Amino acid sequence: MSEQLDLMIARVRKGRMTRREFVGRTTAMGLSAGLAGALFSKAALADEPIKGGVIRAGVAGGESTNSLDPALAASDVPYMINRTWGETLVDVDANGAVEMRVAEEVSSNADATEWKFKIRAGVEYHGGGTVTADDVVATLKRHTDEKSQSGALGIVQGISEMSVEGDMVTLKLASANADLPFLIADYHLNIQPGGGVDAPAAGNGTGAYKVVASEPGVITTFERFANYWDSSRGHAETVEVLTINDDTARSAAIQAGQVHVINRVDPKIVEALKGDAGVVIERAAGPGHYVFIMHVDKAPFDNNDLRMALKLAVNRQEMVDKVLGGYGSRGNDFPINAAYPMFDDSIEQREYDAAAAAEYYAKSGHDGSPIILKAAPGAFPGAVDAANLFASSANAAGIPLQIQVEPDDGYWSNVWNVEPFCASYWGGRPVQDQMYTTAYLSTAEWNDTKFKNAKFDELLLAARGELDAAKRKGLYSEMAHIVRDEGGLILPMFNDWVESRRAEIGGWIADPQGTLMNGTALNKCWLTA
Repeated sequence: MSEQLDLMIARVRKGRMTRREFVGRTTAMGLSAGLAGALFSKAALADEPIKGGVIRAGVAGGESTNSLDPALAASDVPYMINRTWGETLVDVDANGAVEMRVAEEVSSNADATEWKFKIRAGVEYHGGGTVTADDVVATLKRHTDEKSQSGALGIVQGISEMSVEGDMVTLKLASANADLPFLIADYHLNIQPGGGVDAPAAGNGTGAYKVVASEPGVITTFERFANYWDSSRGHAETVEVLTINDDTARSAAIQAGQVHVINRVDPKIVEALKGDAGVVIERAAGPGHYVFIMHVDKAPFDNNDLRMALKLAVNRQEMVDKVLGGYGSRGNDFPINAAYPMFDDSIEQREYDAAAAAEYYAKSGHDGSPIILKAAPGAFPGAVDAANLFASSANAAGIPLQIQVEPDDGYWSNVWNVEPFCASYWGGRPVQDQMYTTAYLSTAEWNDTKFKNAKFDELLLAARGELDAAKRKGLYSEMAHIVRDEGGLILPMFNDWVESRRAEIGGWIADPQGTLMNGTALNKCWLTA
């Protein structure tokens, strides 16, 4: 057993065995899952980071309209870019714990209505100068302005007062929130000089890499920031984010060694990529989900009977099998799954029911005209296939659903959050409050179903301040039922992060918080050869 284990550890160190494979094989040999996981982590991190070289990421989810303004980041490419040049006060690590970044200490009063963030000394901006507590307050205030169109608007609106005393920022909340640090970790809230008010898209931040050149929808190039404060990050000399929306081109690029990491590996080609000795498949199950969203304030989707008809007309298991290739699980029309600690697994799973869908459709009084669902190949991996499966199962129930395929370029600015029925995806969030606050609170900028429910808002505020875990879980369960039964969300499946890296990439950690190591792959990885 010892010799076999040594060989497996050697494969881990060379980047040729994933955590899932290692744990599966070692537990079969008699080791506990906990010990197996610890051995993997020790093996994966055994080698010291190597400095130098160029690491390239081929990323789907970019377009020519992308901006370096972190407030506007709405898809994978700008998310990855902004996570490379910027940093937030705190982050959430792969184990779901709060990690200090620009802030070095966080504390709160007993009822979680007041939070203090001590700002780390000597954190430098790429453009010169160091982060001040005033910069932090200015940053948060910019995102409270509806004109900023920030994806973090719903999060920061709960802050009633911000103040500065030396290196300490104090945030007083309109109501208690035990999860505030998780919310402040939102990737839109990169700290910028002067809050980014005068130059929000300057890309001037505190990250391990500084922007050298940016051509939206094509490539953004960075170089290591010499004065970066954290020696555990920023190992390559140069990193690049290339927008490669086409699945085939992205897969070909990593096989050819043109890029070192890619996101959104099509499950249909996982086995083919596994056969390439130079390529490693990485997989992490988390809160990410693929969705179809209806604007509940626009006809015909302002009719809940019609919305229910469409929800019952989705064959969820078929989508998990055919679109995800089994790399995920069924959704239930609310954005929470077992990745969240207070998930209520007793909520009845919604199944495909053509007869019930037909009954709700008849009850809705819809005139029989085509119901148009817009999708693009880059909305999520397999989005057009998923939409066509949806149309087929809906048509079988007598619902006249038709698919309109849109181009990838411009999709996130012209279709998502604009058109009344479209395909989309969410990466999920570390805690339920952040997910609900970002996308379902009535006043949220990214409320992409236009869902406004006073009872839901009331429950959300109550849950934030409820320190009794059982009671809080009950409030979240009630909220889930409201979104599931009254909202405009059709959530057929939760997706695993299925990604790929070259075998010469070291430092990779499976991170369920988000794609490409929660956007930090370029910051944390290095070239071993």
